[in-house]
Amino acid sequence: MLSVMDRGKEVFMNTYAQFPIVLEKGDGVYVYDQEGNKYLDFVAGIAVNGLGYNHAGLQKALKDQVDKLTHCSNLYWNEPAVEAAELLVKLSGLDKIFFCNSGAEAVEGAMKLARKYAGKYLGPDKVEIIAMNNSFHGRTYGAVTATGQLKYQKGLSPLLPGIKHCEYNDIESLQEAMNDKTCAVLIEPIQGEGGIRPAEKDYLQEVSKLCKKNNVLLMLDEVQCGVGRTGYMFAYQRYGIEPDIVALAKGLGGGVPIGAIMASKKVAEGFSPGDHASTYGGNALVCAGAKVVLEVVGQETLLEQVRKKGTYLKAQLTNLQEKFNDIIEVRGHGLMLGMEMNKPVKEIILGCMAKGLLLVGSGEKIIRFVPPLIVEEKEIDFMVTILEEVMSEIG
Repeated sequence: MLSVMDRGKEVFMNTYAQFPIVLEKGDGVYVYDQEGNKYLDFVAGIAVNGLGYNHAGLQKALKDQVDKLTHCSNLYWNEPAVEAAELLVKLSGLDKIFFCNSGAEAVEGAMKLARKYAGKYLGPDKVEIIAMNNSFHGRTYGAVTATGQLKYQKGLSPLLPGIKHCEYNDIESLQEAMNDKTCAVLIEPIQGEGGIRPAEKDYLQEVSKLCKKNNVLLMLDEVQCGVGRTGYMFAYQRYGIEPDIVALAKGLGGGVPIGAIMASKKVAEGFSPGDHASTYGGNALVCAGAKVVLEVVGQETLLEQVRKKGTYLKAQLTNLQEKFNDIIEVRGHGLMLGMEMNKPVKEIILGCMAKGLLLVGSGEKIIRFVPPLIVEEKEIDFMVTILEEVMSEIG
C-alpha cells in the first residue's frame, strides 16, 4: 500500500515541496506524526495556530457550532460573525469589517476598497497603489502584482497595471513614487516572507503623515504580523499610527480559514452592496473560532506575555549569534523573529526536524521563529538547545 506521502504526490499539483513527515495530531505547542514522533512546533502553521493545538475553548466553540450551523451565505445574518466583527472593532479602533477566507483575499479586497473609495470621493484619476520592494502580499493576481519580489511573479506577466513599488524603510523613495494619481500605499509593518524585516518606527510614522498630507489611503498588510504576533493586538498599535485599511488572516482563526478587512467608517463607504463579496467569508463556523481567538489573544495579560517571551527568545537567539559567526542578524518583534545567516538554512531546518523541532525559513538564508503565542520559556530553551546542537554538528 502506498504511503500518504506517495498518494499525495499522485493527486496534488506540484506547488509545495513538503517535508517528509505526515502530521496527525497536536497538543499545546507540540505536534505528532503518524509514526508517533513528537515535534516542538515553532512554525505554528506559519503564524496561524496562535493558541497552539487542542485549545479547549477553541475546540469547544468549533464543535458546538458544527452541531448548529456551519454556513448559511451572507444573504442572511449569523450571530458568530457579528460577534467576531464587534470584537475586531473594539480591539482595533477601526469601524467596519469584511470577512473573507485568506490573506490574499483580504489584500485583494483592501486594494479594491481603496480604488472604490478613491473613485467615489477623491477623483477618477486616483488609481495608483504603491507597494514596497521585498514585500509579500499573496498569490492571487492582484496580491502577487503588489508583491515586491520577482521570484513570485516569474512566468505571470503581464501583471496588473496601476501598482508600483518603492524602497521599504526609505521615506524619500516613497515621496518620489507618490503623485497626483496615488490612491493608496500598501505596506507590511513587518515584512514576513521578505525576511522578517520590521519597519522602523520613525519611518512608518512618516509614511502615515505623508499619506494624510497627500490624501492617500494607508493600507497595512497585517496578515502575518497581526492578532497578537508582535505583542500588540495589531502591529500598527506598536507603531502608534492609525491606518485607513488593514488586511488580516493567519492567526485570526487559530487554524480555521478566515481573513478580514478592517477599515474606518469613512473609507468603508467606498463599498456598496454588490461591490464585493465572498461566498464562504464570515460563515458561522470560522467566526465562532475567530471569536474565541479574539477573546483570548485580546487580553492584555496574554499580549504582555507575548512581549515578555519575545524578548526572551530574541535574547537567546542573540546569544547564539555570539557563538556562531554564520549568524548575521536577529530581528523582529514579539514572537515574530528572524535569524539571518550567511548561508542557506535548509540543512539546519532538516537537522532540527530530525531532532524533534519544526522550523521554517523566510527566504533562503533566514530562519523564521513564529511559535504559538502560548509558548513557554522552557520550550524556548528546548528549541535553542536543539538549534545549537544542529548548528554545531553542521559547522
